[in-house]
Amino acid sequence: MFRHLLLVLCLSSIAAAQLPLELKPGTRIALIGNSLFDRMRDYGQFEALLHQRFAKEQLVVRNLSWSADEVALRPRPDGFGDLNQHLTEHKTDVILAAFGFNESFKGEKGVAEFETLLKAFLIELKAHRYNGTSEPKIVLVSSTAAEKPHEHLNAQIKLYTDAMKKVATAENVAFADVFTDLAPKTTNGVHLDAAGYLAFGERLYNQLTQETPPKLNAAVRAAVVEKEDKFFQHYRPLNYFYIKGGRMEPYGVVNFPGELKKLLQMTEARDAAIWQTVTQVTPVNPVPPNDKTTDPLPTITGDRPINEWLSPAAELAAFKIDPRFEVSLFASEEDFPDLFVKPIAIRFDTKGRLWVSTSTTYPQIMPGEAPQDRILILEDTNGDHRADKCSVWADKLAIPLSFEFGNGGVFVSDQPHLTFLKDTDGDGKADHREKLLTGFGTEDSHHALHDFVWSPEGDLIFRESIFHHSQVETPYGPVRARESSFFRYTPATGKLLAFGSYMSTNPWGITFDDWGFHVGSHPVFASAVHALNAPYPDIHVPAGNYFPAYSGTCGQEFLTSSHWPKELRDKKHFMRVRYKPTNEVELHEWVEHDTHFEEKKVGIVFQSTNLSFIPVDIQQGPDGAMYIADWYNPVKGHAQYSLRDTRRDKKSGRIWRITAKDQKLEEPPKIAGASIPELLDLLKSENYRTRYRAKVELREREAMEVLPAITDVSNPSAHLLAELFWTASPFLAAQPAFPWQALINLSENPSPLARVAAARALRFARLSESRSMLHKKSCNDPSGLVRLEAAIAASYIGTPEALEAALDLLKHPMDSYLNYALRTSLDSHTLQPLWKGNTTFLAKHPELVKFLQDSEPKKPALMAKKKKAEKPDPFDAQPGLQTITIKTIPERLLYDLREFQVAPGAPVKLVFENPDVTPHNLLIVQPGAADEVGMAGNEMAKTPDGFAKGFIPDSPKILHKTKMLNQGDRETLRFTAPTAKGTYPYICTFPGHWLVMKGEMIVE
Repeated sequence: MFRHLLLVLCLSSIAAAQLPLELKPGTRIALIGNSLFDRMRDYGQFEALLHQRFAKEQLVVRNLSWSADEVALRPRPDGFGDLNQHLTEHKTDVILAAFGFNESFKGEKGVAEFETLLKAFLIELKAHRYNGTSEPKIVLVSSTAAEKPHEHLNAQIKLYTDAMKKVATAENVAFADVFTDLAPKTTNGVHLDAAGYLAFGERLYNQLTQETPPKLNAAVRAAVVEKEDKFFQHYRPLNYFYIKGGRMEPYGVVNFPGELKKLLQMTEARDAAIWQTVTQVTPVNPVPPNDKTTDPLPTITGDRPINEWLSPAAELAAFKIDPRFEVSLFASEEDFPDLFVKPIAIRFDTKGRLWVSTSTTYPQIMPGEAPQDRILILEDTNGDHRADKCSVWADKLAIPLSFEFGNGGVFVSDQPHLTFLKDTDGDGKADHREKLLTGFGTEDSHHALHDFVWSPEGDLIFRESIFHHSQVETPYGPVRARESSFFRYTPATGKLLAFGSYMSTNPWGITFDDWGFHVGSHPVFASAVHALNAPYPDIHVPAGNYFPAYSGTCGQEFLTSSHWPKELRDKKHFMRVRYKPTNEVELHEWVEHDTHFEEKKVGIVFQSTNLSFIPVDIQQGPDGAMYIADWYNPVKGHAQYSLRDTRRDKKSGRIWRITAKDQKLEEPPKIAGASIPELLDLLKSENYRTRYRAKVELREREAMEVLPAITDVSNPSAHLLAELFWTASPFLAAQPAFPWQALINLSENPSPLARVAAARALRFARLSESRSMLHKKSCNDPSGLVRLEAAIAASYIGTPEALEAALDLLKHPMDSYLNYALRTSLDSHTLQPLWKGNTTFLAKHPELVKFLQDSEPKKPALMAKKKKAEKPDPFDAQPGLQTITIKTIPERLLYDLREFQVAPGAPVKLVFENPDVTPHNLLIVQPGAADEVGMAGNEMAKTPDGFAKGFIPDSPKILHKTKMLNQGDRETLRFTAPTAKGTYPYICTFPGHWLVMKGEMIVE
């Protein structure tokens, strides 16, 4: 112990770096830290200046930074490795470390802890020999100053800048001050723009070299940006969970090691291109990199069976359509070859045009290529209900899973970024591109940011799914989430909130009903999961243990236009698109209860007997018809086949149009260019999408014009009152005043649904006595729906008074929905610190302690064990009985036991348990029959009774089988092992699962 302490003290006294830096030939520099460096890779000015100064030294620079990194908090994807591993891999000589910004949000009380953590971090870095011979030279780099509207942050940034300088002096490392007397330009008050990064780069250059920076050479800068792009693909590739994480078997281990090696070789080729460019007498253009020396990549064509590809006409013929409806083709690859392919998300603009995001990059960009995904505009110019014009509005996007209109442009998922695009010159193509936020998880490229939708009150809602680790640096502090989370972004302020985080898989599809209730699939009544996230890295308890939550669908849309039969509209029917286990468009009824709504499946609009039909989005058009985006691909599944399987379709895509037979279409209203009174009048429409698009248009207008017009609306109905309040909300986000009287009026409305809207609005209302009063009142409202919203609002208010009010719910009847809403609100990062560990508070509120015990999530595996004991079975008394227990791994499509051995002819008792929310079965089949039986299970998805039969095909090659078990169910198989030695596969025949959910019984 004494020797270790002596070593640490000696290391801390060694001079690790002096300024100006001495950079020898071949010096390898690593940038670590937060978004200051992470966003710098887009511009390249600092590194270009460094190469210009040290042209002969042939420096190697590797940017290992990450959005929102802190000294002691640097979450990474599963299997990514720690910082020391990466610094060693890149043989680091010099470390530039940018920290302090995210830590500064802990304020003055966090300074001492920051100093301690930073000191420990520096001692650890200095203890390593990343280059194999000597300790690294370290330079701490401060944060830059904030500007309007966040200039108030400079006081806390200065505290942490001073702390960094103090620790640097104590630890004998260099310190670069880029905060004092530097006011670089930003995009949002804290993150630098191009001009800001040039000023920052020049200051950092000056600090490191003690010299005046040279004039930036554009050719060198371009070469640096090109290198940074390739290194980013190597260092932070999409689908990391399939590369080195939990799903790297069986495919990732085959192709990705070679791809990562090639990307590093390409990076090194660009290092050489930078050195060649900078040594030219007058560099004008960057020297092209030489990729001819990089390793070739294999072509991977899978041997697993895939589904049948059909032409659009043949696919339409494969639809089994409810006679009340008609289905027609609106657009396909035949209409616009090589342009309209692989649609993901669809949105109608206020002019009635259908916008589509498409991706041929999915599932993974090829080494050496740049993302070329697009947003297209489809138009029906002759009124025949078929697209006849297709134009490219934006390109060079990275798997745009979703997008939405706003601020005169488009917000789009651009992995790992939230990107804003705009056409500023009116030529029909985006020419402005801004990275609003970055650092969202990309561990699974089809689970990344998706489901962009405007909330009723005008915030942009989106979501990510399982396997992801997101950490996003914002002007309000870092926002982190893992294993699935919703996000709420307010454009007027740039504020990002994370909510509803619990482990869920494939939760695609968000919409809202007429009263602003959130409808999804995981969970169905998603309004119940809106509490703010638990303190990171904790997540909330699984919603599926409290109420219905499932995957396998990609969206839903209410039938609200006058085109649909009145009986469907009156009973709040919606269509839901499903891609597994069956491929169909479902019809559901939205049924109101006291504390929640639930879906009731009442039919199938159409089902496809061609399993290449993959509906991925749905939206009601201006004409009242329903439009479906069809990804159309014979290879169905992200994990079930190699990401590089050449059979993944890149040339097909369809948009289907559903209408009600013999029903008149709706006349599209004028929205784009309509007057404010006309737009407000559209808020009275029965059509949800008309109201939705009218609000999108109204948000483009000036607050001083919209707000007075709202107050002029006379005698509004309860619903119109809610719509008007929602319309005003985005304009109020940045306003000092708040319309308390309007909210009070809404809270006093006889309609409980109107009072729900008032309770929900309390999440973002200004702190005041009125808010406390209304919140307390809502927590005691006769309506369970109002109390649910009030419980969730408490997590946003986050005060002791809000906590006390939320506990009033326990004075009223509770059910699973209210239990979940209250529990997750109490567990939120705002409320949990007020009661957890607070013995005085807990003693005062014994009802809270009891509630926490009573509301613990039910554990399906334990539930199964608590079932009535089985009657003794004589089979179990046989000598030599082998007992095997196999469980599913929740959310992973895996059995926990993937191989077991039995003796030939031995009696076997196999207990199968399913703790997963998704149904699963277990079939033991003859050797070599897994693919045949699995595909036969897939084929059952074409039939309406496939699910009822448990997707268990009629095959003599099935030796033993369980039923399709729901969550918490258990079944025991008793059988005599085959006498023939061999390998007997066992699989789950839920369509598509058998490709990955499998194991082997070895008879030996």
